[in-house]
Amino acid sequence: MSDTTFDTIIIGGGTAGALLSNRLSADSRYRVLLIEAGSKDDYHWIHIPVGYLYCIGNPRTDWLYSTEPEAGLNGRSLRYPRGKTLGGCSSINGMIYMRGQARDYEQWAALTGDTRWRWEQVLPYFRRHEDHWRLDAPAGVAEEFKRLHGNKSTGSTGEWRVERQRLRWDLLDAFAQAAQQAGIPATDDFNSGNNEGVSYFEVNQKSGWRWNSAKAFLRPRCYGRPHFEMWTSALATRLIIDRQPDGSKRCTGVQVWDGREMVTARASGEVILSAGAVNSPQLLQLSGIGPAALLRRHGIDVLHELPGVGANLQDHLQIRAVFKVQGVQTLNTMASTLWGKARIGLEYAIRRSGPMSMAPSQLGAFTRSNPQQPHPDLQYHVQPLSLDAFGEPLHRFAAFTASVCNLNPGSRGTVQIKSADFQTAPAIAPHYLSTPEDRQVAADSLRLTRRIVAQPALAKYQPQEWKPGVQFRTDEDLARLAGDIATTIFHPTGTTKMGRDDDPMAVLDPQLRVRGIAGLRVVDAGAMPTITSGNTNAPTLMLAEKAAEWIIQERG
Repeated sequence: MSDTTFDTIIIGGGTAGALLSNRLSADSRYRVLLIEAGSKDDYHWIHIPVGYLYCIGNPRTDWLYSTEPEAGLNGRSLRYPRGKTLGGCSSINGMIYMRGQARDYEQWAALTGDTRWRWEQVLPYFRRHEDHWRLDAPAGVAEEFKRLHGNKSTGSTGEWRVERQRLRWDLLDAFAQAAQQAGIPATDDFNSGNNEGVSYFEVNQKSGWRWNSAKAFLRPRCYGRPHFEMWTSALATRLIIDRQPDGSKRCTGVQVWDGREMVTARASGEVILSAGAVNSPQLLQLSGIGPAALLRRHGIDVLHELPGVGANLQDHLQIRAVFKVQGVQTLNTMASTLWGKARIGLEYAIRRSGPMSMAPSQLGAFTRSNPQQPHPDLQYHVQPLSLDAFGEPLHRFAAFTASVCNLNPGSRGTVQIKSADFQTAPAIAPHYLSTPEDRQVAADSLRLTRRIVAQPALAKYQPQEWKPGVQFRTDEDLARLAGDIATTIFHPTGTTKMGRDDDPMAVLDPQLRVRGIAGLRVVDAGAMPTITSGNTNAPTLMLAEKAAEWIIQERG
């Protein structure tokens, strides 16, 4: 901490914060500080793709949050992983590259009243940092990709690497065929704006290594810039809000705990909160910005009442159906012996392929929960393995897991501080399956999973439903069983949503500025008014790319 005065302060060195650091420190006239509560991303399991198993639930890389007991989950509390290291959740997530569907961004434009959030308007901001394998492909493949995606570039020039996975499984190929037999078309591109279909996911990897935002955006450029400073293992505890001579309020800095003392960092320009959909609303509330009753309950002075701070929490709840199989290889059987584990390690050491290069889910599908749905409202994550929960041991029998989530849940939850103590974790209450519509989609999705598994393509492997169990048939049974077997897929969004001026729950304006507080933005997944139809890492990068452009334009 060589200095404490900067032009811009970015709180959170995760997905959005790393990109913002890169873009905003490119101009040497401006001094930029990045504050990250976790340590550097020098833990080896961050970079080996299968290492998410050792990062989730590890205090070195995870905040170790849990949800409140959930009525929709029959009283269960879920582990709620959030990245606590440089790269944030991009250092521990599933590495799946997914922009979402065009309709997501049309809805954002309607909810914010700003056409700059429409699909055609956000596409250039995805492409700006994309380094896509198809642009390296033979001319015909690359030209077709550029035609479909409106990409005018002549090669891969961005920082964010997107590659094909480096393994296939006979079992997953059979599931893909079964999905097609059940009426889900094959696709080779989940990012064209209409995700419908079944295919292997594309992943954020480079030559078999995880590609996180710290590698992409902080190294090597930011580290070599004398006007860029980074504090790690430094926890932002309170924003500094000053009243201006005209009576308005402005954020002018942040208090930071380095483990030994409290340090104050000042910003002459902007403070940008990129701490994520859990930690950003927590810090706002600790700073006296949020629902007045909540703040007063914990003895915090209300500096600026914004009732939407910590509200509107949305997440994808995956319902994990498990099927035992015979006569086909799964990770359960491969990793059940020392010899099998040695083979897996050797393949990765020599070729950077095989199970150690695996994303948590390899095969995906987007489809409708019932034929009346106007668009795909379900996403499958299919894995050639089974376990009780991530971080738990693999089962000792051959099996696969077909996880399915409602892409557009109606359930809304909250993130609320439990105490004025900055070291106390907030209460996270997603309120999963709290609407009749969400419970119906849960029941319908389990029936669809059964229909796919019953197709001829999988018959040779004799799949037998282990969870939830074939004896459960009614809507009521299936919705209740969904509550027993479902878990988060780690996509919290919406807790500091942007919106129109006449929306009392909108925390941010359409340019991600905190309403009523000058010099303060929130740029992370919490800004999304509605959750995107798929994995949320790529949309968060797009948000950061747009915000960076606006901030640079405002600098003049």
